[in-house]
Amino acid sequence: MASLSDKIASNVNLGVFAKAKELQQRLLFTLLALIVFRLGTYIPFPGINPTVLNDFFSENSGGLLGMFNAFTGGALSRMSIFALNIMPYISASIIVQLGASVIPSLMALKKEGESGFRKINQYTRYLTVLITVVQAFFMARALEVAGAVIMPNMHLFELSTVVSLLGGTMFVVWLGEQITARGVGNGASLIITIGILSGIPGAFARILEENRTGALSTWALLAIFALVFAVIYIIVLVERAQRRIVVHYPKRQMGGQMMMGSQSHLPLKINPTGVMPPIFASALLAIPVSIVQMSSKASESETLNRIAALLTPGQWLYIGIFAVLIIFFTFFYTGIQSNPEETADNLKKQGGFIAGIRPGKSTAEYLDYVITRLTVLGAFYLTALCILPEFLIATFSLPFFLGGTTLLIVVTVLMDTVGQIQSHLIAYQYEGLIRKAKLKGRF
Repeated sequence: MASLSDKIASNVNLGVFAKAKELQQRLLFTLLALIVFRLGTYIPFPGINPTVLNDFFSENSGGLLGMFNAFTGGALSRMSIFALNIMPYISASIIVQLGASVIPSLMALKKEGESGFRKINQYTRYLTVLITVVQAFFMARALEVAGAVIMPNMHLFELSTVVSLLGGTMFVVWLGEQITARGVGNGASLIITIGILSGIPGAFARILEENRTGALSTWALLAIFALVFAVIYIIVLVERAQRRIVVHYPKRQMGGQMMMGSQSHLPLKINPTGVMPPIFASALLAIPVSIVQMSSKASESETLNRIAALLTPGQWLYIGIFAVLIIFFTFFYTGIQSNPEETADNLKKQGGFIAGIRPGKSTAEYLDYVITRLTVLGAFYLTALCILPEFLIATFSLPFFLGGTTLLIVVTVLMDTVGQIQSHLIAYQYEGLIRKAKLKGRF
């Protein structure tokens, strides 16, 4: 059964879009901001030999480098000033949110409302600077180990790399915040999505070329396309699915009128966390994996080389850690977003109740029970979606762009953006109806 919002959205008159000037301005701003981001991915930082760099990435296009190159829209393979993209900010957000659950001072800030959230965001930016500096330094060291990637007689290469990547990363963070505030959609998610989308045409072209040369059979090609469409269908189906709890409201007097009894629904999504657990897991896993891989290249330690080999996409150790992190962040993020006690108190204040459940503590326990069961389903769904394609990528040597994580990010972010556009159109349509009603009331 379609929800009320779906029914309203289906009745939206798209002709209203021509009159919705504010929405047009927001969409134009979002488009221009994303174009600026894409242009920035082609600006390399100083001291890089582009020919040698291209050969290096051609030989090491798989594994961890391929995965993060997909997230950055090719910026990493070009060693641009946006090579780290917005991932340091996401890593900082993870750490701050984890800290807000255990550190009393941060917990107090969360309860202060808007002013507290502004302070937390500021702390997140400071931590982003620190993480970016550390990652940029390790990247510079790895490039120095690679040798010919760096131009000869390039002095202060580490300093220039850190400054360039720090400036580029903080600009991307600022750009994402501007998209969220003045555009349409979540800025950070859109930046990651546009990077992934930029590589999908090339990924499909490589697959078709492999089929043309006989490296990939026609049946395997059809199976890959069928799998991609099946994954997209499952994502859309699950992301729109809801567990609706019926809430009853008895007769009550408001002012001088007696309100009749009614009922409504409390919608609970199967996956309320969206794309955040896979993004958080990828960002957090990148830190130790990058350190181990860079250390293995800088030394001749057989143990480090073995660990680095196991910590690459498609390997059992990497897949196991990735799955555990997705499950952890699914429960963690759900715990941050949902508050059964607060919901139960609000229902009690409004006179609402769930049939067969006493208001107050019993309602909170019931909601917590339902949310926990849904979270288990959501964690299983996200883990299966992000892990199963890893085996296929490793088996058929497919580009990372066709993995479950990237498809989940793209489909979910696009659904959320389209939903926000529909909300703007619905609001504008209602404003027009209200103005017409007021004009009719004058005559």
